Amino acid sequence: MNPVLVTGAAGFIGFHVAERLLKDRRDVVGVDDLNAYYDPKLKHDRLAVLAKRANFQFVKLNLADRDGVAALFAYHRFPHVVHLAAQAGVRHSLIDPHAYVDANLVGFTNILEGCRHNGCRHLLYASSSSVYGGNTHMPFSIHDNVDHPLSLYGASKKANELMAHAYSHLFNLPATGLRFFTVYGPWGRPDMAMWIFASAIIAGRPIKLFNHGNMRRDFTYIDDVVESVVRLVDHAPKANPALTGAEPDPGSSAAPWRVYNIGNNKPVELLEVVRLLEEAIGKKAKRELLPMQPGDVPATYADIDDLMREVDFRPSTPIAEGISRFIAWYRDYHRL
Repeated sequence: MNPVLVTGAAGFIGFHVAERLLKDRRDVVGVDDLNAYYDPKLKHDRLAVLAKRANFQFVKLNLADRDGVAALFAYHRFPHVVHLAAQAGVRHSLIDPHAYVDANLVGFTNILEGCRHNGCRHLLYASSSSVYGGNTHMPFSIHDNVDHPLSLYGASKKANELMAHAYSHLFNLPATGLRFFTVYGPWGRPDMAMWIFASAIIAGRPIKLFNHGNMRRDFTYIDDVVESVVRLVDHAPKANPALTGAEPDPGSSAAPWRVYNIGNNKPVELLEVVRLLEEAIGKKAKRELLPMQPGDVPATYADIDDLMREVDFRPSTPIAEGISRFIAWYRDYHRL
């Protein structure tokens, strides 16, 4: 049946990508370990939506299980893999670094080996805007050097890009890295700012604004992210023989390897996001201004020229519309 493998299918982005592929009448095998990084009920609820479709199959599996991943790949021989499972979160990486090694390094190695030995024609995998780390040149470009991560999470994502490049070079595995920029929307993660702020405002609790609120983020609506990913699934990168070691390009390669920024290309002040949330909820926020947190950055801003050139897509959801949709979903999900 040539199913697409979507790892992290019970997660935020993985759920939406799997749902879109299923709607496009592609068979999907979804994998997730349903861990308790945040409330597993939300993950089960996402899976319940996917399970309504006959062309979806779920496998509960920890990707650090080498034998389990090898058996999964040997059975299905996935032609396309969308690897979105990971241990997420910048701040959590200061608390539990081993979780990032197990999921983002060991797990990713097992995915690469599965692709290598079973004829995968294209591996797409989640990277992150966190790879830009200490970069201050805006907007962030895939052609910029990204050798100064500010968190272990960012370092693990940069490591994924390097590991994928090695496999592309050694085994001719087409691989595309997806540097996601602050994704938000319905079915989002409870540990991310949009959910945390909405929950606090509705409950009358103060919201914590780090760097005294002087933050800018390239908030990217989930539907725009999914459209970008789906367009890239059948757009496997080709080797660029014109590139040489004399003039390396951080965003391309002589191997069949590429990275793309998946962002909105329109950074928004955090205080503006709070204002829009207040407007959508109909209630004022209580604000607690705090200093910058370790591992965080004051601004993110994606250059998406390469993405637009390759798959002719520019994100289009205005932040006010995206927040309105998120709050409508949040109220419905929590029966408020």
